[in-house]
Amino acid sequence: MGTILIVDDEQGMREFLTVLLENHGHRVIAASDGEQALQLIVHQPPDLVISDVRMPKVDGIGLLTGIREKHPHLPVIMMTAYASSDSTIQAMRLGADDYITKPFRIDEIRLVVEKALAKRRAKQRDQTAQPAMLEEAQLTGIIGRSPKMIELYKLISRVAGLDSTILITGESGTGKELVARIIHYASPRADNSFLAINCGAIPEQLLESELFGHVKGSFTGAVSHKAGLFEVANRGTVLLDEIAEMSPGLQVKLLRFLQWRTFRRVGGTEDLKVDVRLIAATNRNLAKAIVDGAFREDLFYRLNVIPIPLPPLRERTEDIPLLANSLLAQCVLRQRRGPASISPEAMELLVQYRWPGNVRELENVIERAVALETSDQLTAMSLPVEIRETNDRGQRSEQVAIALPPEGIDLDVTVANIEKGLMRQALERSGWVQKRAADLLKISFRSFRHKAKKYGITKAGRDA
Repeated sequence: MGTILIVDDEQGMREFLTVLLENHGHRVIAASDGEQALQLIVHQPPDLVISDVRMPKVDGIGLLTGIREKHPHLPVIMMTAYASSDSTIQAMRLGADDYITKPFRIDEIRLVVEKALAKRRAKQRDQTAQPAMLEEAQLTGIIGRSPKMIELYKLISRVAGLDSTILITGESGTGKELVARIIHYASPRADNSFLAINCGAIPEQLLESELFGHVKGSFTGAVSHKAGLFEVANRGTVLLDEIAEMSPGLQVKLLRFLQWRTFRRVGGTEDLKVDVRLIAATNRNLAKAIVDGAFREDLFYRLNVIPIPLPPLRERTEDIPLLANSLLAQCVLRQRRGPASISPEAMELLVQYRWPGNVRELENVIERAVALETSDQLTAMSLPVEIRETNDRGQRSEQVAIALPPEGIDLDVTVANIEKGLMRQALERSGWVQKRAADLLKISFRSFRHKAKKYGITKAGRDA
């Protein structure tokens, strides 16, 4: 619970929010405009400020500016009747933590308040944490007010305080690790370690050592005893990212750990017991992996106690303007230069694009545009060509490429060239990891490997 300052020129709104929040255990103080609020903050520093945007004297923007000058870490939530208004966008750019659109639902404002206070508590608790880790856990990687994101926030708030194992699924770039971090920092384990490991980036023997540790002499190079991730993260949280890439042998050992919460170091004989919350994440279809014999069904059920599916960006396009403006503000702040806004034409293109790389791709596009743009606004020409050439359904226009000439075409050759081109794009986007490229094209790894050999696709860029 916390002390919350309500700022609104409407007495009825102040009274309504006061009753609502006090009923949930918060202490509430109120002000009728930004000028009065700034005076109250000096004498009674709150844990959270909820302010209307439009007010007499000092409005919400003026209040936010004043707060950020003297209290940069005080969370501020803006209330507005127009989510897409210039003032709302300006407030987010100036550092507002979130906004609520009037009229709002009671459960919505409760969720937003709990989220903001959880962030503040996590920051206060974790003064010794590495700044980059804390920043990543608290900043805006899962911004959104779409219905799917509201449901995600509700689910996170319900499960954060539990010890149950969680399986986060979603396409690459949807923010799986960020969600895992937020769950940890909103949980009773927040004072302890959050450790993450990518199961697809480490060979099997080394991964076993990283997870469970090893004893001296257990393998070449083991010159001393080493504690593993589970041991180091005792009473904390461990994220196993890309869990589908774990080898069958290691899956068995992980299954045993989940069942008994005990393990043995590599080469050891002693059973060690730890208290660790496990979160797993994957961008693959585990049900299909089970059918293919690549993933154990019993391990899947152990991991899938609380499933959290993350929606791809193309399924929540209403969040793109808010995300894009927030990412723009962050880039400008980091680079200490850059455009102040995104033109309506450019924003329309961002909304239409399908975003196969999801939020991570949007972040990269905004960062590149900010770095290269010399004017005070991002325009359509600031965006990559693949985004500028989208049609009204968010699909790249291929009219010229597939136009049928008068003399006709060789269909097999044309289709093969298109297929080859898409495969090379998938490889480039996935860092030339064939498994990931196959996932992007929704085909099996075996089929992708066969086609790559057939077309002579090589990383060097020379086709056979």
